[in-house]
Amino acid sequence: MARYEHLPIYKASIDLAVYIEQIVAGFSRYHKYTLGSELRQLAHRIILLIVKANNATDKRPILKELLEVQEEMKIIIRLSKEVKAFHSFNSFETCIRYLDNVIRQSSGWMRSQK
Repeated sequence: MARYEHLPIYKASIDLAVYIEQIVAGFSRYHKYTLGSELRQLAHRIILLIVKANNATDKRPILKELLEVQEEMKIIIRLSKEVKAFHSFNSFETCIRYLDNVIRQSSGWMRSQK
């Protein structure tokens, strides 16, 4: 099994997941168990797909799925902003910044596989 702890994308996705956990803890009860739960699941899925892609011989299908999950997460984050689940614009902005960092790395990884 290939090692993945050294990957910058893995570290960035862990940072994203930790930040999501912290932010969702501050959501109202209603948003915590709807949008917050979905954000947490997507963050976990991103980490697992990165590990799976790193271990695969043909990485392209997994990286494609990874990019789709990241886009889904971006939509849920924006929806959370619109319904005012985030306590401040700064927390939304930080969340998007973490996600964009992971998306940029995923896109670069995908380009390198062609």
